[in-house]
Amino acid sequence: MPAKVTDYAFIVASTILLVSAALYIKADEWIPAAIINYAYAVSGAAVAVIYLSNRYQGPNFRLKRLNIQQVIAALLLPASSYFMFKHRNEWFMLLLISAFLQIYIVIIKLVEERKGKT
Repeated sequence: MPAKVTDYAFIVASTILLVSAALYIKADEWIPAAIINYAYAVSGAAVAVIYLSNRYQGPNFRLKRLNIQQVIAALLLPASSYFMFKHRNEWFMLLLISAFLQIYIVIIKLVEERKGKT
């Protein structure tokens, strides 16, 4: 897939993921819980596929390690949707761990890219 299409797909999928996670709090009041669960599952799977398809091929060991952590963060999203379907609160903890891992990865990748430019 071209980079632009992947970027747009990631933005759409992550936005749907965020909105469906936020709407889960008010499930069955505004929107049926089944719709929210499926929207979360599909968008979480889409984000996971996008992360899994972007492999790092360079020589930097730290970026390779970050890629492994990104795969773990990506796999936590479909796992969290499983717990959401079971109506268990562990889905939120898996989503939170995935979010923290992704924030950490973005920050460290920026630092490593700046090091590589100088």
